[in-house]
Amino acid sequence: MQTQGATRGPTHLVALYVATAGLQGNALGSDEEEITLLVYVLIDVQQNRVMGRQQYIVRPMVMDESCTPGTGSDNPAIAGSSGVISEVALAHAPALSERNLREHGIPLEQAIEKFEAWWSAMSCVTSGSAPRFVVDGQAPMRQCLHPEACNKDINLPEHYTLFHDLRKEFVACYSTHGELSTFGIQEMMEYFGLPLDTENEFYVHEIQDMICVIQRMIKDGHVFQNPETVNIVLEPGICSKDEEVDNGCVVRARGLPWQSSDQDIAKFFRGLNVAKGGVALCLSPMGRRNGEALVRFVNKEHRDMALKRHKHHMGGRYIEVYKASGEDFVGVAGGTSGEAHAFLSRGAQVIVRMRGLPYDCVAKQVLDFFLSGQKPCHVLDGEDGVLFVKKPDGRATGDAFVLFAKEEDAVKALSKHRDCIGSRYIELFRSTIAEVQQVLNRAIDPKQIVLPTPPIPQLPPILPQHIITSGTRKDCVRLRGLPYEALVEHILEFMGEHSKNIVYQGVHMVYNAQGQPSGEAFIQMDSENSAYACASQRHHRYMIYGKKQRYIEVFQCSGDDMNLVLTGAVTPASTKALLSPELVERLEEKA
Repeated sequence: MQTQGATRGPTHLVALYVATAGLQGNALGSDEEEITLLVYVLIDVQQNRVMGRQQYIVRPMVMDESCTPGTGSDNPAIAGSSGVISEVALAHAPALSERNLREHGIPLEQAIEKFEAWWSAMSCVTSGSAPRFVVDGQAPMRQCLHPEACNKDINLPEHYTLFHDLRKEFVACYSTHGELSTFGIQEMMEYFGLPLDTENEFYVHEIQDMICVIQRMIKDGHVFQNPETVNIVLEPGICSKDEEVDNGCVVRARGLPWQSSDQDIAKFFRGLNVAKGGVALCLSPMGRRNGEALVRFVNKEHRDMALKRHKHHMGGRYIEVYKASGEDFVGVAGGTSGEAHAFLSRGAQVIVRMRGLPYDCVAKQVLDFFLSGQKPCHVLDGEDGVLFVKKPDGRATGDAFVLFAKEEDAVKALSKHRDCIGSRYIELFRSTIAEVQQVLNRAIDPKQIVLPTPPIPQLPPILPQHIITSGTRKDCVRLRGLPYEALVEHILEFMGEHSKNIVYQGVHMVYNAQGQPSGEAFIQMDSENSAYACASQRHHRYMIYGKKQRYIEVFQCSGDDMNLVLTGAVTPASTKALLSPELVERLEEKA
C-alpha cells in the first residue's frame, strides 16, 4: 500500500462516468455507438469528500440526422447501428429512453462546454487547478470520448489528455494482496467488504460505487500521482531494418482511402498512443498506395484496444483491423539508406512526394516550382530538402521527396498538384517517412523488398482500395475496360455531368492480386436514379486517354453485387445476371 508522504498528487479528483447507446462494461466503445451520458463528480482529496456533481444527457447525432430527409439508417457513419439506443444500454439505463434523449439531451460539445463553465465557477474550491479525471478502465477515455470528439471535430481541453485508470490505481495500491489485475468496480467493492448499490439504475450505482472505491483508497493513503496520457499528435520517427519491433504492438489496417496520410490514420486510432513514426502506409509493387497500413502502438494494451476498432468508420468507409507482426512493420517502414536517414532527420513536419518529374530535373527547378504561383512556399533547407529517387545505376525515376518546415506549408505545396515543370505536369501527394523508406528501398534493390504477408490467406483475386458498403440498393455503377493508366480524374472526366452525383470519395479503383490495375472501377452514386442514368447514358461511350480511345462498359449494381464479384462468387462473364432484364434491355437499346 502506498502512503502519502513527500509526493503529492492532485488536491481534487473528478470521477468521470461515460455511457453510450450501445455496449457497456469492458466492451464500451467497441460497437462505435455514440455517447449518451456524462457524469462528473468532484472529490476534495484533502478532506476526502464529494464537493459537487454534474450530469449531462447527450443527444446522439444520429437522432438529429434521423429527422433529416435522406439520412438515418442509410448514413454510412452509423451503419450497423441497432437503433438510437440499444436494448442492452436501455436495460442498464431506462431513464435514457429515446424520448428523454430527444427532450433533454444536448450535443456532446455543449455538454463538455457546460462542464468547463461549471469547473470555472468552482475555482474558489479548486484553486484554479485543472480537472484530474478518474475513470473505470481505459475505454471511457480512449475508446469513447477521444474518438467521438475527433470524429465530430470537437477540440477537447488539454486536461482530457491526462487521466487515472481506477483499475490500475487499485492494483498499484493493493497489489501485495494478490492478483487484482482483472478487478472491476464490483470486485473492488467486494474486496473492501462494502455493500453494492442495488436500489438505483445501473449507471447510478456504477457511479456511486466508483466514488466509494476512490474515497476508500484515499482513506488508505493512496496518492493518484502517475496519470495515463493520451497522445494527440503523431510524432515522426525513423525505423531501421535491424530494429526489433514487438509482435504484440502492431496491427494492419485495410480499406483505407488511397489519399490517407499517416496523420489521418493516427486520427482513426485517436485515444490510443501510436509509437513515434508508427504509421507505415503500404505500397503496391507499382509503388502506389494499396489501401493498407501497418500501425505500431506503444504497448500491447493499446494494440488490443486498436483491434476492437475492427470495422469502425473513417468517413463513409469501414476499416478492417487485424493483428500483424513486428517483422511486417519493419519490412515496410525499415530503411537502410544513409542518405535517406540524413534527409529524414532534418526535422520537417511535412513531406511531399513528387511524381512525373523530367528525368533531367535538378533541385533548383523543384525550388522554383514551389516558389511560383499565388501560394509560394519555401522548401526546408533549400536544395538539401529535395531528395531524388534514383535507380542503382544512378538514373532518375521521375520521383522525388521534398521537405517543408510547417504544417501550413502542406496546403500551399499541394495546391500545385498537376502544375508543370517544362512540358510535364507533376503529381503531388502528402507522404510519410515510411513511404520514403519503401520507395528508396525498391529503387536501390527491388529484389530484396520484403512484402508483409496479408493476414487473411484466402484473399480474393481482385482487391479494391475500399471494401464497398454492402446493401441491396442499386446506387452504384461498375466500369469495365478502362485503360490501365487511367486515374480517378480521367474517370470523372468520362462521367461528365454524372460525376456531380458521386458520393464523397466514392470512386474505387480495382487492382488484381499482383497490385496492378485491372481495368475496372466501382463508383458509389448518391441514389439509384443517378446510378441508372449514368449506366444508361455512359454505357459503351469512349474514354480518350492520350492517343488511346477505349469504349467503356457501365453497369448499374448494388453493394452486394460488387461484393459477389470481388469475392469471386460471380465471374465477370456473368455480370449481366446481376442486372434486371429491363435494365439489360434498355442498355442494349442505348448501345
